[in-house]
Amino acid sequence: MTSSGWWVQAALAVLRRPSLWGVAVTQALRLAQPGWWRRSPFLPVPDPAYLRFRLETQYGSDHEPDPSDVVTYLHWCRTFRHVA
Repeated sequence: MTSSGWWVQAALAVLRRPSLWGVAVTQALRLAQPGWWRRSPFLPVPDPAYLRFRLETQYGSDHEPDPSDVVTYLHWCRTFRHVA
């Protein structure tokens, strides 16, 4: 999947952009596994199989994603929400 360092870098990239915080929370809740609050780690994280599939279809099996892609994705989500 992705290293813990990648997750920290992605989180920092989002934290530097307060205008995306609401979108990030919304997307985290939308992508979270059903009943996430009942299972450890009690965080709204996506299903690992879904995340693995999405990352492999975007990057292939031998490339770690760029944390800036998370910011780009959140900008797209915010724009799409206003269009739809």
